[in-house]
Amino acid sequence: MPSERLEPSTRRTPVLSVRGLRASIAGRSVLRGVDLTVNRSGVLAVIGPSGSGKTTLLRCLNGLHVADAGRITAGTGPDVHFDDAAGRRDAPRLRHRSAMVFQHHNLFPHMTAMQNVCVGPIAVQRRAADLVEQEARALLDRFGIGDRASSYPNELSGGQQQRVGLARALALRPDLLLVDEPTSALDPELVGDVLQLMSELAAEGWTMVVVTHELAFAADIADHIAFLHEGRVLEEGPPGAVLRSPEHDRTRQFVARLAH
Repeated sequence: MPSERLEPSTRRTPVLSVRGLRASIAGRSVLRGVDLTVNRSGVLAVIGPSGSGKTTLLRCLNGLHVADAGRITAGTGPDVHFDDAAGRRDAPRLRHRSAMVFQHHNLFPHMTAMQNVCVGPIAVQRRAADLVEQEARALLDRFGIGDRASSYPNELSGGQQQRVGLARALALRPDLLLVDEPTSALDPELVGDVLQLMSELAAEGWTMVVVTHELAFAADIADHIAFLHEGRVLEEGPPGAVLRSPEHDRTRQFVARLAH
């Protein structure tokens, strides 16, 4: 793949703006008024205890979960408003501007690694199959799994599946890359490889929102950290401030517990 095809979008900043986002699941309030901004080439790490709404936030940003209220602007597209039924019907538009790497990979089991990477650009974006296949092969080669292009997900290790998931997301050329706990489903010996891969993508300038419980990784990869607690952004700022000298007791407790 030509190098320019691996470059992130160079569109205007901010790439992501979230205002007053509220969401519920089965009648239970999960997000209670989230405000966030991510500029082009920025990396936001979202941390917080289990049940704080981190994954729901990512799913709302990708239009996989329809929020109850608030506004999301991603890329250069128009705002998606969730305050009325007409606005909520626009949620799928967000998938034209972002791509998600799932915690448990979510690869299509009946498709090979190559087919998993190609299906979105060909079927959804209507791009030429031959060019998409060239880009997909270059991504798989780059991630060290080019020799597994014809393998099905059940023939791949967890780390290999995660790499296919990353390649699938990047093949969509998204304005915004959403990554949910990239290491949680991996064996410990594979964690370092995936974290290194994510660090390389950040260094290349991809705009990302990454949910993670790896605080050292968050400090290394992110230029901004948001601590989510009970559906709200309790504290946010540069990694040095949030992780080393947090203002809120709840943030201090969370950081201290993970640090040990």
